[in-house]
Amino acid sequence: MQEYISYKNIQIAFTVEGKGKTIVLLHGFLESSSIWKNIVSAFKETHQVITIDLLGHGKTDKLGYIHSMETMAETVNAVLAEMKVEKASFIGHSMGGYVVLAFAEKFPQKIEKLILLNSTTVADSEERKENRDRAKRLVKQNKQAFISMAIKNLFTDANRNKLRNEIHVLVEEAIQLPEENIIASVEGLKNRKDRTAILQQYSGKKVIIAGKNDPVVPFTEIQAIAEKTNSTFICFEGGHMSYLENQEELTEELKKIL
Repeated sequence: MQEYISYKNIQIAFTVEGKGKTIVLLHGFLESSSIWKNIVSAFKETHQVITIDLLGHGKTDKLGYIHSMETMAETVNAVLAEMKVEKASFIGHSMGGYVVLAFAEKFPQKIEKLILLNSTTVADSEERKENRDRAKRLVKQNKQAFISMAIKNLFTDANRNKLRNEIHVLVEEAIQLPEENIIASVEGLKNRKDRTAILQQYSGKKVIIAGKNDPVVPFTEIQAIAEKTNSTFICFEGGHMSYLENQEELTEELKKIL
């Protein structure tokens, strides 16, 4: 069910399905809660599943000129407070994973299990920061072309063809986002800090799920981070979009974890 709360004079959108232990699902950059529909269907019979539209995405408003991971984590906490949830398992895809880590830094006692999906603990390299600045320029020049290219590039070549329809849906939804919302999130991504130590210190169940051919999160780097942080490591053939590229395998693995 679609719900809203007011937070610092803006609307935060979220959905709640099912009853039981709580799972919180956080989408990535240019995505929304809608990416989780298959996961929600798989878990709503046994769990309470909450999906949240992060700042400036989906049906959630923009807040200021920079959407920091910390501010996004505060909005997640506001939703949990509204729902009277004291502890939950978290799955964060890409940017959603960065938000989960920011949440883990502020509210570690509220996390039962922490799952990073196609995400990482490290900050942007200087090269990535330059790419973020280029992205901001491209958004201003031609938002539609930027979004189409950015989303297609997250898939492996084979999957880009196989998942044409799904990619079209993602692109069409992202094109609805105002330019300034996208830029505020790019700023937040660019300025996020390294949270490897946060994951290392987190004492609960922690899992990193990676795509072998992820163009955003280098496979060897994330494998090393999993080892360093003592996280369970799961990998799939595919790119950055495991929830589409490896839909069935992902659901099976999550059922074992949750």
